[in-house]
Amino acid sequence: MPLPAEPTVVFLDRETLAPSVRLRPPAFPHRWVEHQRTAPDEVLPRLRGASVAVLNKVPLREDVLAQLPDLRLVAVAATGTDCVDTAWCDRNGVAVANIRGYAVHTVPEHVFTLILALRRSLLPYRRSVEARRWQEARQFCFFDHPILDLHGARLGLVGGGSLGNAVATIAGAFGMEVVFAGRKGDAAPAEGRMPFDEVIATSDVISLHCPLRPETRGLIGAAEFARMKPEAILINTARGGLVDEAALTEALRSGRIGGAGFDVAMPEPPPADAPLMRLLDLPNFILTPHVAWAGRGAMQALADQLIDLVDGFQQGKPFNLVAGGRRAGLRCEAGRTIGRSPS
Repeated sequence: MPLPAEPTVVFLDRETLAPSVRLRPPAFPHRWVEHQRTAPDEVLPRLRGASVAVLNKVPLREDVLAQLPDLRLVAVAATGTDCVDTAWCDRNGVAVANIRGYAVHTVPEHVFTLILALRRSLLPYRRSVEARRWQEARQFCFFDHPILDLHGARLGLVGGGSLGNAVATIAGAFGMEVVFAGRKGDAAPAEGRMPFDEVIATSDVISLHCPLRPETRGLIGAAEFARMKPEAILINTARGGLVDEAALTEALRSGRIGGAGFDVAMPEPPPADAPLMRLLDLPNFILTPHVAWAGRGAMQALADQLIDLVDGFQQGKPFNLVAGGRRAGLRCEAGRTIGRSPS
C-alpha cells in the first residue's frame, strides 16, 4: 500500500547518529517528526498516525505494531533488524527495510585495530611505559609482553557477507591464512567452508560476523573456549549475545585464551557490574562502545541511504526490504532483492 499524500515520518532515536551527520529531507511533501530518544512506553503515542517509522535500536514489537494501522514502512537505520518484529510485519504487509553496505570499510578497519592491538600487546606496553619500565630497562628495549605477527597466522571467520569478506581481504594483505566456518553442528559444511569446530580449534584469531538469531545466541561458549588455542584471540563486532559472557570471563581470567576484543555487549549499554565491564582491568581485553560502524564517512553514507529508502518506497521503487514487501504487493527496484539481510 503506498504512502498517503503527505505522510508523517517519525524518527524515534535520532541521537543514535552523531550530531554532525546531515539528514536531508525526503524528496516529497511530508511531515517530519524527530525525537532524540524514545522510551518503550513512548513508542505507541509517538507513532500513532505515522506512515513511516525510522529507528535504530528502539524495539518495535507486535503489541505496539498491532495498534498502528497507518504504518506502512519501518526504516531501520542499521543493518541488524532484530529490534523489529519482522515476522508480524511480514504477515501484515508492513514493509521493513534496512541499511546495507555502508560499513564495509569502517567495521573491518575496527576489527584489525583490535586484532593488532591484542596480537602486539599494545595496551600492556603502553601501561609499562607509563609506569617508567623503559627507564628501568638495562637494554634499549624490554620484552615483558608477547608480540605475535599476523603473517602466517590463521584467521577464522564466523559469518560471511560483505563484512566478513572485507575482513578476509585485509587479512590477505597481512599474509594471513583465512578460513570461513560452516554452520555450528553441520558435519558437512558448504563448499569453501571448514567445519565450525575445526575453525574454532585451529585459528589464531576468530572474528564474528553473523547476525543474532535464536540459533546463534550463545554461539561461542565454554565448549568453544575449551577448544581454542592458548594464544587465540576472539573478536566480536557483530552482536553481544553471540558470546556467553560468563564463559568468556572464565576463559580470560584463567588464561585459557590469549585475549578478546569486543565492540558489542548484552545489553547495551552494559551496567557497571556486567561481565564485560569487570574484565577491563585485564591487559588482554579491549571493549569499545559499539562504534566499529561509526566512521564519519560511513555514518553519513548510512544517513543518505536511510532517506533513499524512504524516497524509494514513496516512489514505488522499494529496496533493501527485509519483510512485508510481498504481502503489500511491492516489487523491489531492479537489481535489489527482497530477502533477509546479511549480517
